Amino acid sequence: MTGLVVAMDGPSGSGKSSVSRGVARALGLRYLDTGAMYRAMTWWMLRQGVDLADPAAIAARCGEPAVASGTDPDGPTIHVDGVDVAGPIREAEVTGAVSAVAAVPEVRARLVALQREIVGAGDIVVEGRDIGTVVCPDATVKVYLTASPEARALRRSAEVAGSTVEAQREALARRDTLDSTRKTDPLSMADGAIELDTTALTLDEVIAEVLRLVKERT
Repeated sequence: MTGLVVAMDGPSGSGKSSVSRGVARALGLRYLDTGAMYRAMTWWMLRQGVDLADPAAIAARCGEPAVASGTDPDGPTIHVDGVDVAGPIREAEVTGAVSAVAAVPEVRARLVALQREIVGAGDIVVEGRDIGTVVCPDATVKVYLTASPEARALRRSAEVAGSTVEAQREALARRDTLDSTRKTDPLSMADGAIELDTTALTLDEVIAEVLRLVKERT
């Protein structure tokens, strides 16, 4: 790994995507959304009719799809076998199934290897749940974003048409439990990471604070 690497971890709704893209734009860096890669794998599994209640079935087929991620913060892309899936991977069907797919060790091994290939050249902001702990433990700067359950639910309900804050609060609580208790690469704060609570901060304020941390460490 060479160049500047900013690892951005945290639970759903903490602001990782918006902050990561903002930081990448400000610094002229590339940007990688690793969560989109797990969603893309999940989308493919669903389209193939794979039984997502069977980890062995998922593991047996996770090497088949070609997952390609673009790294332009102004227009990140995600393709599976040449198909643009940026829209479909955000739909409820994928959202409800992605934790089951992401928990399979073979899936994580495949996608972490792809992520490390992209990150290898450096000069990138990478967001996810295991960036500082697994994908890039030697990242230049490691940030762990958090926010109150209420703030996260409010943000996510604003992004999901027809959803309510209560529904999102329950969904996020389930996702947190699954992500933090899975056996392989659970969500946790990396050694040396800076925890940043975004509850009471605006997006611009969070970006400014991350930029300050980057400047301080480079």
